[in-house]
Amino acid sequence: MRRTGILLLAAAPIAVAAVVYGLGAGSSGSSDAQDTRVSAVRERQDAKSRAESERARDEEVIADAPPGLAAPAEKELAQRIVASAENSTLDWRGSYGYIEDIGDGRGYTAGIIGFCTGTHDLLTLVERYTRAHPGNGLAPYLPALRKVDGTGSHQGLDPGFTAAWKAEAKLPAFRAAQEEERDRVYFDPAVRLAKLDGLGTLGQFVYYDAMVFHGPGTGRDGFYGLRERALRKAGSPSLGGSERAYLGVFLDVRREAMRSRSSAIDTTRVDTAQRRFLREGNLELRTPLTWQVYGETYRVP
Repeated sequence: MRRTGILLLAAAPIAVAAVVYGLGAGSSGSSDAQDTRVSAVRERQDAKSRAESERARDEEVIADAPPGLAAPAEKELAQRIVASAENSTLDWRGSYGYIEDIGDGRGYTAGIIGFCTGTHDLLTLVERYTRAHPGNGLAPYLPALRKVDGTGSHQGLDPGFTAAWKAEAKLPAFRAAQEEERDRVYFDPAVRLAKLDGLGTLGQFVYYDAMVFHGPGTGRDGFYGLRERALRKAGSPSLGGSERAYLGVFLDVRREAMRSRSSAIDTTRVDTAQRRFLREGNLELRTPLTWQVYGETYRVP
């Protein structure tokens, strides 16, 4: 990438010269157009250079940060806490074959992270899995999955899709595919951004759980929209703000988004789990932990 950038920057003056001398003494309109094109080239190069510089700085921040939620034991803990909210269990590995329509308008919810037929992530999972494992038991449903994507419909999926999912979930390859997609779409981006925002292990989990529930969208109630709204109300630690204050605001914004989806929605994954950890000052998410979700109490020693 850096070599390409250098070549492009070096080539820009040549391209500019070719435009200027090739056209000769043209009209002032042509000259204005030339200036606009030259300016556009320079702006693109400047933007590219800034992006590369910012990326390099981000990589330095990530490299210097403690492992946090990405450490094996903490990542395992994170999956257990998410599973308590997604599947009412701490045994997240028992959910590879889970699939049902929970009536939320997102079609079938399935697997270890609640992939949904209506929210694109389940389709992407099956497409990527099929590229690696052609002829798998879910591949015949790809045309139907593409049609129902973005809806709560089961058209073309019933009656066989749920059985096919459960059968495929018995295979190590599909289990690995679910974990890889979870990390690629939800876990890794959430933890990375939390570290750049200066958040500790609890904050990284708060971002991760929000990414899972709200999805990696940029709309008002998608994860990135929630983060932007929180940042407008309180500075993150990387901006000089208080970690506890910022997380409190983020949870407020998130809870509001959950309730705006449905006034009947259960917000205990925020109220009596994450909010409890924050209230206790457990910013590193150290065990033992006790929390409640949907009225059930969970403990990790």
